[in-house]
Amino acid sequence: MSTHGDEETAVLPAKSPRRAALAGWIGSALEYYDFAVYATAAAVVLNHIFFPEGNAAAAVLQSMGVAGVAYVVRPFGALIMGPLSDRLGRKFVLMMTLFLIGGATFAIGCLPTYGSAGILAPILLVLCRVIQGMSAAGEQASAISMSLEHSEDRSRGLITSWSLQGTQAGSLLATAVFIPFTAFLSEDQLFAWGWRVPFWFSALVVLAAYLIRRKLEEPPAFEKQDQEQSVLDESTPLAITFRYHKAAIIRVGVCSLVNTVNVAFTVWAVSYATNGVGIERSTMLWVPVVSNSVGLLVIPLSAMVSDRVGRKPVFALGALLSGGMMFPFLAAVSEANIPLIFVFGALVHGGFYSFSNATWPSFYAEMFPTPVRSTGLALGTQVGFAISGGFVPVIAAALNGSGMDNWVMPALFVMLVCVCVAVVALTAKETAKRPLENIDNLHMSRTEALEVVRLERKGGIDPESSNASGSAKTTVID
Repeated sequence: MSTHGDEETAVLPAKSPRRAALAGWIGSALEYYDFAVYATAAAVVLNHIFFPEGNAAAAVLQSMGVAGVAYVVRPFGALIMGPLSDRLGRKFVLMMTLFLIGGATFAIGCLPTYGSAGILAPILLVLCRVIQGMSAAGEQASAISMSLEHSEDRSRGLITSWSLQGTQAGSLLATAVFIPFTAFLSEDQLFAWGWRVPFWFSALVVLAAYLIRRKLEEPPAFEKQDQEQSVLDESTPLAITFRYHKAAIIRVGVCSLVNTVNVAFTVWAVSYATNGVGIERSTMLWVPVVSNSVGLLVIPLSAMVSDRVGRKPVFALGALLSGGMMFPFLAAVSEANIPLIFVFGALVHGGFYSFSNATWPSFYAEMFPTPVRSTGLALGTQVGFAISGGFVPVIAAALNGSGMDNWVMPALFVMLVCVCVAVVALTAKETAKRPLENIDNLHMSRTEALEVVRLERKGGIDPESSNASGSAKTTVID
């Protein structure tokens, strides 16, 4: 936070789009490395060493349940971390969540097992996952806000999309790290110490992220609204967001349900293919690896297109095409047609879904003014991600039927969700070609602007000299 002072002599920091993009990339890589490495370990090792022996199915269920804890707590993390980012600064939250996520991941690798600590072992495991989930909500919203506010107006979509590039890279890294340990260690070695090493590797990512982030300054837009003592001086970011931006939160929450495609593809489809169709698990696990690799190429290209033609058409098109492509993909899975599974999988997830995946960071973040951007972004996205991550696998499994032979209904469900997402996305205001300061005014209602002026006058600030977001000097659009 900068020190309040004479606005005529205050010097705002320069924009650092490349460093902000790299900071967002490595933060997302760490976040999704942590989530992916736990998911892999949960399926391979943790169910054997953190829970009572005897009922293997129950141990797997418990292990997967602990994995789900991190998603369930993310909306609660948004309530804490989003307002902290808007109040104390993007960098403050990014540094805090960096060490919380990385520390919790490293700690998992140090935990005692059930054999040595009894019930304390799974309790500590749950605690680490809660810390990861709570921190991830603030990490993502703050990283995207930081990237957006450091970006040049002509490239906000591209710069913010690097956080999603980090997501793909983190998932790929987690898979790559575990492969040699499962391939070259005996089961006894893997269970004794081998499983711990991938968790300890997170320390290297934390160190790299720290070296990048420590020199990153707060964005000029955040510093400016801080110096001008906006409405947040007397009202909390959470209160302002709920008072004036409920519609944007709901819109972002609904649009975030596009994550249904990702969850259906990476979670339910793998279960359907291996348990319902009988395809080898090792084969199906390579499908998201290929699709994520394709996504690394498609994401920046899609983001650049959104900077030129707009957020709404690219996002909505990605939702509709990826939803529709679930039909041929699941048809290929039902027939165990391996070549087509890889082809359609790359199209649905790496290709068309990446249209939406690349665009949403800038699209959602530009729905909120600077003073409450992280709060609104965190609340909307984490609620949508929690709903899709928690319920889509269950709904798809129920629609698949007890015989696991009805792939059409799950595909139709995904398609209907994507149609709803596209329709809601098209109700948003197009912001791609607007300067960032104009976006603040676009989303500031007349009532909110008048409250800003009232509080500025109460604090002895001349409204005519203040260009804070929503200032009465600026034309306000309802």
